[in-house]
Amino acid sequence: MGRENQSHLSEFLLLGLPIQPEQQGVFFALFLGMYLTTVLGNLFILLVIRLDPRLHTPMFFFLSHLAFTDITFSSVTTPKMLMNMQTQSQSISYAGCISQVYFFLMLGCLDSFLLTSMAYDRYVAICHPLRYITVMSQSLCLLLVIVSWILSSGSAILHTLLLARLSFCGDNLLPHFFCDLATLLKLSTSDTTVNELFILTVGVVVITLPFACILVSYGCIGATILRVPSTKGLYKALSTCGSHLSVVALYYGTISGLYFFPSSNYSNNNDVIVAVLYTLITPMLNPFIYSLRNKDMKGALGNILSRGTFS
Repeated sequence: MGRENQSHLSEFLLLGLPIQPEQQGVFFALFLGMYLTTVLGNLFILLVIRLDPRLHTPMFFFLSHLAFTDITFSSVTTPKMLMNMQTQSQSISYAGCISQVYFFLMLGCLDSFLLTSMAYDRYVAICHPLRYITVMSQSLCLLLVIVSWILSSGSAILHTLLLARLSFCGDNLLPHFFCDLATLLKLSTSDTTVNELFILTVGVVVITLPFACILVSYGCIGATILRVPSTKGLYKALSTCGSHLSVVALYYGTISGLYFFPSSNYSNNNDVIVAVLYTLITPMLNPFIYSLRNKDMKGALGNILSRGTFS
């Protein structure tokens, strides 16, 4: 099967994580716990935002979409990885592999755009507080989310179409725990120049430009904060940005390690480990960051728990 033509190729074999067989059970339990924490933690954020009317603001509107995206993003790769670890079945169908590439890229891009929208929201709130309600209207927030979905879906579709035209006539062994685009390109026997150029182009649009916008937004926020005369005003401004900055650092830190500083062709273990950070640990930590560092979220949680106690 490893030598079949693309037209007859029915599956790839995922080699999974670089874990010794005797350690499979321990890591299975660890990753299962992390995945359940990711799902339940982000569902908790969605529930709190839904139940507390004071959180029906643009910032938490974007946060609810980010929480939903983190649940689905982690679910694209983790259940299949856990199933392979438990059953020792490493196969994934060709159609399933292509679908996994699409959803992984689409949701990863969507994360980037949502974080940029949240940075813009903080910029308007701190630098132009008197115009905040007018600028960050419900229609603008909805437009930003819709545009984020369209751009993310469009870039993922183009990546997937370019991938689908490639031939895989060599081995069908993928040294990864999911169908990673870069790993698939290394496996292809076709010319991948167009794919690589498109990766660079789209990387600028969906990663570099949003990150630059976030840096500019926080540069303006920093300049505004330095002009705040009172310590109380400074603390309030920082408290509203701390959670978002932590998530931005976590997201772009791991994605930079994964795609801008890849390991050599002969050693893929580092890429696989960083991919675990990006696909599982980052979505898991986001609920803790927003719950523990955000005063509004902690206040909403306290109100919900007190209402439940009194009822």
